[in-house]
Parts: sequence; C-alpha cells; structure tokens
Amino acid sequence: MAAPGNPNVTKLFERRLTPADSPLAVAGTTALAVCVAMGIAAIFFHHYGASPVQAYFGLFHEPFGTLHGFGYALVRAAPLALVALGTIVSWRSGFYYLGFEGCFVIGAAAVGWMSLATPRGPHLGPLFLPLAILLSLTVGGLWAGLVAFVRVRLGGNEVLISLMSNYVARFFLQYLVSGPLRAPGSLPETSVLPHDTWLPFLVPGTRGHAGILIAVAAALLVWALLQKLPLGYELIVTGFNPAAARYAGIEVGRRMMLAGFFAGGLGALAGMVEVLGSQHRLMDGISGNMGFVGIIVALLSRLNPLATVPIALVYGGMSVGADAMQRRAAIPSSITFLLESLAILLVLASDIFRFYRLNFTFLTRFKWRVSPGEDSA
Repeated sequence: MAAPGNPNVTKLFERRLTPADSPLAVAGTTALAVCVAMGIAAIFFHHYGASPVQAYFGLFHEPFGTLHGFGYALVRAAPLALVALGTIVSWRSGFYYLGFEGCFVIGAAAVGWMSLATPRGPHLGPLFLPLAILLSLTVGGLWAGLVAFVRVRLGGNEVLISLMSNYVARFFLQYLVSGPLRAPGSLPETSVLPHDTWLPFLVPGTRGHAGILIAVAAALLVWALLQKLPLGYELIVTGFNPAAARYAGIEVGRRMMLAGFFAGGLGALAGMVEVLGSQHRLMDGISGNMGFVGIIVALLSRLNPLATVPIALVYGGMSVGADAMQRRAAIPSSITFLLESLAILLVLASDIFRFYRLNFTFLTRFKWRVSPGEDSA
C-alpha cells in the first residue's frame, strides 16, 4: 500500500483484506510469540550460569513428559478454563465483568459448607455432585447478576463494582474459616471435606481429577450457546452493538443480566472444582488469583470457547514447568515470572498479525551503501 501523497513510499505493515482467523494462523503466531519470549528470557540465564537448554527442557518435560506433572497441569487447567469461559460469555455480551475472583471464592465457600453440612449416607454419592454444581452455578450467578443489575438499572460501572466485590467475597471467606467453619485447634481453615464428596481422580497415582471433564463439557455448552442458539446470537449482538440490538427488538438489559448470571455461575463452578478436586478444604487464599489468571486465558484464547481448555492446559503446564525449571537450572523465581509475563504480552501483541501482514518490499528498498573511505579501510 502506498503512503498518502507519495506513491513511491510503501508501508511496513499492510492491512489484510480479511482477518487471518484460521487455526493454523493463530497457532503459528502464538508459537512464534512464545519462542521470542523464550529467546529474550534466555539472555538472563547466562547471568546465573544456567543453561537455557536445560532450563527449557524442565519447563516442558515436567508437565507434558511425566504422568505426575501432567496430572498437576490438569489440576491447574480446569478452574482456569471455567473462569475463561465465564469471561467469554460476559465480555462478548458487552458486560465487562472482572469479579471472577469473588465468584470463585463464593462458589468454593458455598460448596465447602454444603459438603461439611450434608449428612453422610449411601444415598449421597450420586446426588452430591449434581447438587454441588447447581449450588455453585446459583450462588455465582446471583453474585455476578447483582453487579449486572446495578449496571443495567442504575447505570453503575461494572468494572469498578466487580473489582470491589472481590474484596467483599475474600473478607467473607476469611470470616467463615476464622469463625463458624474453622476446624478446632487448626489454622484459619476448615476440616478436611468428607472423602465421598471429592471429585474422582482420573488416573491413579496422579492429582488429575474429573474437574477437567467438567471444564470440557462447559466449553462445549458455551460454544453451542454462542454459535448455535438464538439466545447466544442475541448476547453477541448485544455486546457488539447495543443500539442495533434494541432496534432489532432485543431486550439489551435482560440479556446483559443473563450474561452476568452465566459468567458468575461459571466462575463459581471453578471454585467448586478447586475445593472438591484439589484443596479438599476451605482456606484463606484458596483462589490463588485464578479469577484474574482465567481472564488472561480467555484473552489468549481470542474469546473462543473451544480454545479455552487447550490454552488453559498449556498455561497450567507452563506454571508447573516453571517450578521445575527453577529447580533444575537454579535460577530465581523472578526469571520464571519474567518468562511468563513476556509470553503473555507477546502473544497478545501478536494479535496485530490477524489484521496486518509484513510488507517485505518495504525492507528491500533500503540498501547499504559503503563510502570509498570505509571500503579501503
């Protein structure tokens, strides 16, 4: 493309006629961004006398080359994928909710209380998990739906309100584990949940549990909602252009509140998966900032529901591998955080190549010229 006013000058980036949204293009740009991040981080390894090859071998071998490490990757991936799905539903509907940390905590607290309060018996087994899923979806939906109600009816800012609601949920959990639900003579935490309420483990000898199956099922349902059902079409149109949605007869306010309910339910479902599948008790700080990391997973997935589980698995695996890389290469934890941050930033920045391509004719216009004095030297 020629620059305005000078047809002989070309631009470094040319706009694509259609966005490059094919799975191969997305996977290629993502892989390239991760490789560039690894190359930049490798520069810092030399200061500590560490081998980049050995470090990166530990990064990928631990989570994806050993059954034990892969189980831990599944444990971290399941709640991240569920939070990412909630982010996709809310953001694509124009409801920019950031309170998934609170939804996570509320869902974990509700299911943890239910597990401790439910009488034991042979009839509990097949009924507990469906009831726990229903409870987490309900409390999380109501928690986020309240923010959506304030946004729609009172004109509040959902970003600020949802961020502040995270602190309310955290303080409520601190009250529970320090007061009515605290185990006698223990730290601020509950007693271990009954074993028959735990999520079943998928592979014996590993920590991988059935939460990943819940995440896969949720991803398929969210994809079907947004791509195949009229309700999903109305949600997307509401987020894309509210004025056009109102003109078409769509009740924008109700659709936004419904999106908030779905998003909060998925965030609380992530808390249920964590407390029943991994921690097996309530404790302060149970979320581990997964409510915010899940938003990053949604952005890395390009708000595509079917990509959330693979991206969450890769991100969770890299988190597990980062610990192994730190041990094997004897590098400080700040280097692993640097690598993760660079990978996220570059992957998000690589989204520009969806809409633009490099114009190599721009580079060929520059020619190196060597003066006679330099040539003789």
